[in-house]
Amino acid sequence: MDAQALAEGLVATMLEGDAFSRWLGVEVTALAPGACTVRMTVRDEMLNGFGVCHGGVTYALADSALAFASNTHGRVTVSVDNAISYPAAVRAGDTLVAAATEESASRRLAFYRVTVTNQRGETVGLFRGTVYRTDKQLSALGARRSVVAGRDAQDAQDGQDARNTPHAVDPVHPVQSSKTESRPQVE
Repeated sequence: MDAQALAEGLVATMLEGDAFSRWLGVEVTALAPGACTVRMTVRDEMLNGFGVCHGGVTYALADSALAFASNTHGRVTVSVDNAISYPAAVRAGDTLVAAATEESASRRLAFYRVTVTNQRGETVGLFRGTVYRTDKQLSALGARRSVVAGRDAQDAQDGQDARNTPHAVDPVHPVQSSKTESRPQVE
């Protein structure tokens, strides 16, 4: 399986189990290993007491883009440090696009930049994220399905529900194996 197909399958599986991103209305518009672009439209129930979009919504969109981008390599990857700045207000009806890009990575840590823009191309969020790469492998179930908007979903008739498969891994709550490894004793 090539890296692109793996990335698409992993993100499709993640999105199936991500009720919050689905509630936000997140749609994946572009995906590649180490990168992901998502979009959503701000709804009235996402506004704060001042009539502008709650900052947590913009943050959550950027965080979803980060999660999808950082897990495209096949290992369970979790955030360890994130920060966001809000250079412009977001209003109801705005369409937000968050583009996450890997800037640097080592075996255990990777650093991402996520830029959030509105439908006019104005930057409304600047997000920086640091992630930790575990040794746990993500499931490649669904790897033949496309999660990218506008592309034909494949494998619809024989697509297996990844949430009911013992090999699927939720990156937030990884399943711990009950099998113990035997390791040679070092003296």
